[in-house]
Amino acid sequence: MISKISKGIREKIMEDKRLLIDFGSTFTKVVYIDLNKNKIISKANHFSTVDTDITEGLRECLKDISLDSGISNLEESEALACSSAAGGLRIVCTGFVPDYSSEAANLAALGAGAKVVGSFSYEITAKELEEIESLSPDIILMTGGTDGGDKKVIIHNAKMLARRKWPDTNIIVAGNKSAHDEIASVLKGSDNIFYAKNVMPEVGKLDVDSCNKIIRELFITRIIKAKGIAKAKSLIKNVLMPTPSAVLEAARLLADGYRGVQAGTASGNSVTGTPVQGTLVPGLGELMVIDVGGATTDIHSVAEGKPGSGATAQVGLPEPYVKRTVEGDLGLRYNIDKLIEIAKQRGVSKDFERTALKFCTQGYLPDGKDEVDCHITLTRMAVEIAVNRHAGKIKIKYSPSGEIIFQYGKDLTKVNCIIGTGGPIIYSTDPKRILETARFSEKEPYILKPKSPQFFLDTEYIMYAGGLLSTINPEKAFLFLRKYIKEL
Repeated sequence: MISKISKGIREKIMEDKRLLIDFGSTFTKVVYIDLNKNKIISKANHFSTVDTDITEGLRECLKDISLDSGISNLEESEALACSSAAGGLRIVCTGFVPDYSSEAANLAALGAGAKVVGSFSYEITAKELEEIESLSPDIILMTGGTDGGDKKVIIHNAKMLARRKWPDTNIIVAGNKSAHDEIASVLKGSDNIFYAKNVMPEVGKLDVDSCNKIIRELFITRIIKAKGIAKAKSLIKNVLMPTPSAVLEAARLLADGYRGVQAGTASGNSVTGTPVQGTLVPGLGELMVIDVGGATTDIHSVAEGKPGSGATAQVGLPEPYVKRTVEGDLGLRYNIDKLIEIAKQRGVSKDFERTALKFCTQGYLPDGKDEVDCHITLTRMAVEIAVNRHAGKIKIKYSPSGEIIFQYGKDLTKVNCIIGTGGPIIYSTDPKRILETARFSEKEPYILKPKSPQFFLDTEYIMYAGGLLSTINPEKAFLFLRKYIKEL
């Protein structure tokens, strides 16, 4: 009887804890948290071992956490995981007109946490088909034509893809629904073809939810198995989503807040007030998350982004409320040559390149004033350029009736908060100075960047963890994120 009671108590204790795991391309990161105390018990990271056995790096993390916390049998804890290992979720997009269906496909893929490795418009050529094969995508996302509109391009592209020598690649058809029957006939005999609602059912209308859902389902059911990550199922129940999706979910929760059984009003890092069922706990409001890494710089915005003035006309597709862009040429390790080239154009010292290559290519943190200054300069440029690309822009044109203002993309001038994450920002000696380059500049008034934001830092590198936790307990996830996301 004593042993049974002890076991029951132990199981209850374990229920209050969660392991939150990110299988990254370089590092596997694990944080072990106490849900009731809203506290990080321990965390660890080790090089990812996806090329051999993904569980090797995970077990090393669990071993470190066990030694640090004094808690054994961590394998029995409830665990949630995300992954960007083995190249992440790689998608090639095909569409019709670049500014419409092709752009809609890109927005759908990026919003699902994917890495868009190629984008093709109009009818695919034989040479482009070879290029697609060389890109080794996990998914090919086919779009083109509004519902009832053009079918020629998407059907042509289906016929080209039918020639492929790599039939196991997953294909999602998310274009003109009138072409589905013919596409099914062209691509018959494969169980890797999936049909979603049109990402652009009407000109100027965006509908990506159906497509996003299929992308994420494929990631969970098929793609993680192909990348060897499924081996970790001996230790965790499942990999829920790509890592960028987890960060997006955390950003959305922080911006919008949550509506739960117990709620009050958000104040600082806590929730106060009398609990009332169904009351909305407000979030931080419209925000941006800036994630600088070794290979890319990702920008996430949670904002309406509509024109701030009735005199401004929105041009192009409507922007998604939750938007992500990925800049593959702005990494502080694998793409450092690009940033060094830009720095030289801006007039840095002669020793700058040598200093940058020394610590960036060897993968260690900067040491000494010259390296620290160099690192801050590189990171500031990555943030500035990435946010400039992500933010909307205005153009003024003149007509016989006077001045007309056109807005392309999202107006982020009213964004309240900017959150920095990723190693180059988190471990910087001056993260606020880095993030300030994301602010609106009078020198470039046509770029619609935040004008008066507060700056926050993901001090414990837990944005992914908060996003994972939000899938099972938004309230706990919100409190967890608000505690460890610190204002600068």
